[in-house]
Amino acid sequence: MKSPVRPHQMVLRLATGASILNSGLSKRGADEDTAMGVHGMAVGTYPFLDKVDPISFTRALSAGEIALGTALLFPLVPNKLAGAGLSAFAAGLLGLYLRTPGMHKPRSLAPTQEGLGLSKDLWLLGAGLSLVLESCERKR
Repeated sequence: MKSPVRPHQMVLRLATGASILNSGLSKRGADEDTAMGVHGMAVGTYPFLDKVDPISFTRALSAGEIALGTALLFPLVPNKLAGAGLSAFAAGLLGLYLRTPGMHKPRSLAPTQEGLGLSKDLWLLGAGLSLVLESCERKR
């Protein structure tokens, strides 16, 4: 069976998938303090998450990251699907960057030192959109 993923796409999927899978695995056994920190940052940007218990939120986030990372690493998952998942995840992370005070300089998108880590998630959005757009282009 031929893989639907071309070699250059697999490089992109390996890099993003391994990073996201690692992030999810590191949150899997999060203690209460870690869960409260992760949840607190998310609630600051997405207030509706305040209704979710911090431990439950962190477990769900961990499971989502593990699922997305695995989908990116598994070549039988179509690029369009893996890319859409990656794009949605990255959009949520960029929302944290754009809406959390102190992450970027006033009246600018340039990151502060505190926002540098989140600003780098822009590459995840680029990778996800690249997978989606290339799979759409190949169908023509």
